[in-house]
Amino acid sequence: MTFLSYLINGISLGSVYAIIALGYTMVYGIAKMLNFAHGDVIMVGAYISFCSTSYLGLSPLLSVVLAVIVCTVLGIVIEGLAYKPLRQAPALAVLITAIGVSYFLQNAALLIWGSSSKTFSSVVGDWSVKLFDGQLNITGVTIVTVLACVVIMAGLTLFTNKTRVGTAMRAVSEDKGAAQLMGISVNRTISITFAIGSGLAAIAGVLLCSAYPMLMPTTGSMPGIKAFTAAVFGGIGSIPGAMVGGILLGIIEIFAKAYISTQLSDAIVFAVLIIVLLVKPDGLLGKHVSEKV
Repeated sequence: MTFLSYLINGISLGSVYAIIALGYTMVYGIAKMLNFAHGDVIMVGAYISFCSTSYLGLSPLLSVVLAVIVCTVLGIVIEGLAYKPLRQAPALAVLITAIGVSYFLQNAALLIWGSSSKTFSSVVGDWSVKLFDGQLNITGVTIVTVLACVVIMAGLTLFTNKTRVGTAMRAVSEDKGAAQLMGISVNRTISITFAIGSGLAAIAGVLLCSAYPMLMPTTGSMPGIKAFTAAVFGGIGSIPGAMVGGILLGIIEIFAKAYISTQLSDAIVFAVLIIVLLVKPDGLLGKHVSEKV
């Protein structure tokens, strides 16, 4: 039962990574940029949910909805102010700007909420499901996290394949110039992509803090880095790849902590990533695209 318990915990943690990685992979797949401020949007979403329940007395569900709305608007504002002016700039300039936005969000959180950690109350509650005569205990947070990951991935897949906006996203991803000639608003499409990614970051932040109830201004930093690793692991730009990469990364991390070393678990995760990229540089489900020079 111990092995099965570790496996379920790994899938739960990996599902959070997958939800975060979906935001990374959508932005990269369509805008061809790495939004390293994404991890800090996770932190903002968690703080909004925390303040909604602790100070405003809102229900957990309403706090999640409010967090999604705030982070969606935040994503649009960040894209419009920080990234839109750099549409034609070199990739390095965009990368430096993303790091600057990340530091801005962290320091703004320090000024607003302080540096002390906050105890986050789970929005799911403390219910659980016991199996095998109580030998296996699956928490409500674990069940909700895995279900949320599956529903979000399925919804995004349908959205990108079956809707006009999704078709526009795929067109912009293939060729921005050609998409614009066909009447697609590239700027609006990229803004929508940032909005969706930031809304997902809010959900991930709430679920992450529900499972690990400690909230501070750097809450999203390490999960954000690991989720980016998961996106690369699965094949950045691929929605199914983000899910597969996130879940595998979560399982590897939990098993490394359980059977090898808690201190070395992060090193093992990144070592596995390096090995995978040496064998398959485009990630597990990534597609190799040849560029004409």
